Amino acid sequence: MKAVVWHGRRDVRVDEVPDPAVREPTDAVVRITSSGLCGSDLHLYDVLTPFMTEGDILGHEPMGIVEEVGPEVPNLSPGDRVVMPFQIACGTCFMCSQDLQTQCETTQNRRFGTGGSLFGYTKLYGQVPGGQAQYLRVPQAHYGPIKVPEGPADDRFLYLSDVLPTAWQAVAYADAPKGGSLAVLGLGPIGDMCCRIALHLGVEKVIGVDLVPERLERARARGVDVLDLTEHDDVADVIRERTGGRGADAVIDAVGMEAHGSAVAEVAQKSAGLLPKKIAEKLMTTAGVDRLAALQLAIDAVRRGGTISIIGVYGGMTDPLPMLTLFDKQIQLRMGQANVRRWVPEILPLLTDEDVLGVDDFATHHVPLEKAPEAYEMFQKKADGAVKIVLRP
Repeated sequence: MKAVVWHGRRDVRVDEVPDPAVREPTDAVVRITSSGLCGSDLHLYDVLTPFMTEGDILGHEPMGIVEEVGPEVPNLSPGDRVVMPFQIACGTCFMCSQDLQTQCETTQNRRFGTGGSLFGYTKLYGQVPGGQAQYLRVPQAHYGPIKVPEGPADDRFLYLSDVLPTAWQAVAYADAPKGGSLAVLGLGPIGDMCCRIALHLGVEKVIGVDLVPERLERARARGVDVLDLTEHDDVADVIRERTGGRGADAVIDAVGMEAHGSAVAEVAQKSAGLLPKKIAEKLMTTAGVDRLAALQLAIDAVRRGGTISIIGVYGGMTDPLPMLTLFDKQIQLRMGQANVRRWVPEILPLLTDEDVLGVDDFATHHVPLEKAPEAYEMFQKKADGAVKIVLRP
């Protein structure tokens, strides 16, 4: 089969690789019909390369048609249309019983001290072949895959794999009150969807911050009060002006380690990719290598007693934080990978003919799988108005 394969920093290719097969009784094999290109994939493309191995198959936002199931997968049959959550969870361990599927004790990666395994996401998270491919082996298929109805195009349901539950969790963790205010830093796919969900749930003032014109315009068209980062010397001060002088009730950091604004951290990130692999791994797991501009802005812009919800991925271990300010302002922090299965029952009823969250036209580009290298480059450079790219095998 054809799959998107990592060969090095900013070097992905579409290769012929062996077809997957059922290896465990709880496995399934799914023929992929659509697979999203996520901002987190760009971390593997550029920043987290020390944890990648040449030949890794990328992708963690797939959906498709079940081809084969193992004997301990009673809930799926060949022909079922399914979406795969990006994390792999068993559904029965203590953590899954607490709706913390990203911490699944069955698939935890104890060697690295990390949580449950993820599709297509480095050896830190199991080195499981990903879904930017024609076929995908799905472990723990008795629990993970989400069956969706026939009829609507893939885009109606594809974002259940990551975008929708990730944004939903970010908004839930932010806990902005109805009639209150929420600032969203970063208007890529996750930040954009956070704004849509917050408005749907009744947050009165949603302020979106970015510096890419196309992203700002998309959010503005949905009723978001947008701020262009390049037009203001002190964005936090502008947010305070628009929220009664106090700051936003809650702030979502949907940017993470790729935030602009720290030349030192950017050099550290790029340098890590040039070091011998073992040294680079040690640096990435013991040093502060994140660009913290977005998080620092969140701390400044949130009101006293407010909440910061971090959904953008960070990778450093000793990043310096302004603990005095966090403590003094009595800021609450919530963060973590989205627990997909936890939020699906709340999201799925919204994916009706009315399409209240605008998923049908959420993608800006649909690209054949063979064009994945060009799609990665376009997405990384934010070229051609690329906000969300869907690959079609």
